Amino acid sequence: MATRLKFNRAAFRALRTDPGVRADIADRAARVAQAAGEGVEVLPIQEPRNRARAIVAPVTADAARRVAQDNTLIRALEAGR
Repeated sequence: MATRLKFNRAAFRALRTDPGVRADIADRAARVAQAAGEGVEVLPIQEPRNRARAIVAPVTADAARRVAQDNTLIRALEAGR
C-alpha cells in the first residue's frame, strides 16, 4: 500500500526566503561574476516574495561579446559551487 505524502508548503517557502539562503545565493553569484571577468556583474533585482535568486550578466559590450563567443558565463559557473 502506497503512503501519501503531504508537503508543508509554508516550510518550503520559509526555507527559500531565509536570509541565510539569500546571502548564500548572493555570494555564489558574486563569485561567478568575478570568475567571468571584467564587465560581468550581479544585477540588482526586485526580490520576489517566494524565493531568493540572482542574475549575473554582462554590462559592457566587450563582456557581452566574450559571453557570446567564449561562453564565459557558462565556464564561470563552477566558481559558484
